[in-house]
This record gives sequence, C-alpha cells and structure tokens, in this order.
Amino acid sequence: MMLASIDRLMVQCFTYFPSGCWSERTEVHKAAYLGQASELQDLIQGGASVNVVAVDSITPLHEACLRGQAQCVRLLLDAGAQVDARNVDGSTPLCDACSAGSFECVRLMLEHGAKANPALTSRTASPLHEACMGGNSDCVKLLITMGACLESYDLYYGTPLHVACVNDRIDCVKVLLNAGAKVNAARLHETPLHHAAKNMQVEMIEILVEFGANIYARDQHERKPVDYTTPGSPSSACLQFYETTPMTLQQLCRLAVRRKLGTQALKVIGQLEIPKLIISYLCYQ
Repeated sequence: MMLASIDRLMVQCFTYFPSGCWSERTEVHKAAYLGQASELQDLIQGGASVNVVAVDSITPLHEACLRGQAQCVRLLLDAGAQVDARNVDGSTPLCDACSAGSFECVRLMLEHGAKANPALTSRTASPLHEACMGGNSDCVKLLITMGACLESYDLYYGTPLHVACVNDRIDCVKVLLNAGAKVNAARLHETPLHHAAKNMQVEMIEILVEFGANIYARDQHERKPVDYTTPGSPSSACLQFYETTPMTLQQLCRLAVRRKLGTQALKVIGQLEIPKLIISYLCYQ
C-alpha cells in the first residue's frame, strides 16, 4: 500500500516512546531507528543479529532506512543485513529509504545490490513510486539510472508519474518525463494531467502538455482535465488556452522525435551532430 511506510512510522512512534515501549523491538531495532550508530556498532560487535525481525517482519535495516539513518544503514549492510528483506506489507528497506527521501540511504542500498524493481504485491508500491511520493528528485534520478521501471503500476495511484502529480512533486515530474515516462498513462482513464488540474498546478499542467499530455482525455466520469479546475482560475485559463491554441510545428516535431526515441531520447539526442541550441530544445532544457 502506498501509505504503508507512513502508517508504519506512526505506529512506531507510539510503540517506541510511551512507557514500556520497545516490547516488540530489539535493541538493534531501537539503535537503528534512533540513529544511535555507536550503540549499534557495539551491539553488532557483541554478536547481536542484524537480521532479527519484529512481529511485523520489520528488520533493523527497515528501521534505519525509514528514518534516513545513513550511518546505521551502512553499519547494518557491512554486517550482512539482508538488503531485500520484506516486512509484513511486502516493502523492502529500499522502499523505505525512498519514502524517507534519503538520497544517501538510497545510494547505499543500491550499491549493496538492492533491487530497483522488486516484485510488487497488492499492498506494495515500487521504490520509484515511494521516491516520487517522498519528493526527492535526486533519488528518482538515481533509481532511473539503476534501471527502475518508469511504468511500474500501483493499484491505488497508477504509475510513478501519477504519484508525482498527485503529490505536487514537480521536480520529480520533470525527471520522469525527461527520462521517457508515458505522459498519457492512465488509471481508470485518469491521466497525470487530471491530477495536475485537480491540484490547480499551472506549471505542472504546462510541463505535461509540452510533453504531449492529451488535454481532451476523459476519465471514468467522462471529465476532461479542465473540468476539474475552478472557472476563471489560472489553471482553467491555461487549459482553455491549450484547447483553443494548436501546438506549433516546432513543438509537434519535438514530440515526434521524443516519442520515436522513447526512453533513449536523452542519450541519443546528446550524440547527434546538430547545433547545441537544437539539442537543448529537444531535451526540454
């Protein structure tokens, strides 16, 4: 579930801090969660298991990643922590690191072999989904570099681009689109542009349309993106402008080139022997 990481964090806050807390967590869990690196190192040197699980199958590595405790993550990994361990929701530590928006934890996990595309279940989202929800565009870039699937599908939100638009993560939207994410991907016929319109995000609307978003797409309620805006608002005016003003031939050519090249667009365009100004335009720079 997309909010599983947030729910776990809330539960843990109640578990750790009242009197009698930590009854279901080991000292290794506690040190990892709180970022107590020296205590954690002492426990590891004393023979404590780094792969011990709590009743909800959360490992110390999950705890450290969820809190963005990079130093503890490194200690656990160096001591042999299982990099792709799954908790009761099916989430891996990498998912938690992405949810926390911790670039350093994400980098460490990937360097130690964490799967950028773990098998999904009805209760889990991909690391890329979680990174888009967390809003760290650098994490998104790193995951994409490591082969994260741009079109992985979450039952609740759809693709990572849907998630980025739902959560107003415009920097993540830009990264996904430039990497070749499908701008008109749909969940129940609802496109990323529908979400941008609902959130009244003019800049996001403009970016999506420039990348080829269909302003006439209708969702399961037969509503277009403009139908979700407030009449007279900047977002409404923006979409109405696009409905009445066709794209230029220059814009259409850029879209045609990008669609043909797909996810290889940036790499291939950068190798073309054409003026840098044209390369910049084709790469939306």
